[in-house]
Formats: sequence, structure tokens, C-alpha cells
Amino acid sequence: MSTAEYALGTVTACAFAAVLFAILTSSEVRDTLLAMVTDALRSGG
Repeated sequence: MSTAEYALGTVTACAFAAVLFAILTSSEVRDTLLAMVTDALRSGG
């Protein structure tokens, strides 16, 4: 790959990471994940 392709790939990866971070740290997703883990722990014991 050329340097420009590496740069574009790096920028794309960083943008994807930023979007994923924003989604996973939102309160709605956090509450949903917490409920799933809590339900799993309750049903396991």
C-alpha cells in the first residue's frame, strides 16, 4: 500500500473506533448491557 492508503485506513479505523465508543458509552446501551448481565447472573444461580 502507498502512504496515502495507510493514512486513509488509519483515519477510517479511528473514526470507527470513535463511533463505537460513543455508542457503547451511551446511557441507553449501558443500561441495556447492565440489565442483560444482571438477568444472566440471576438465572445462573
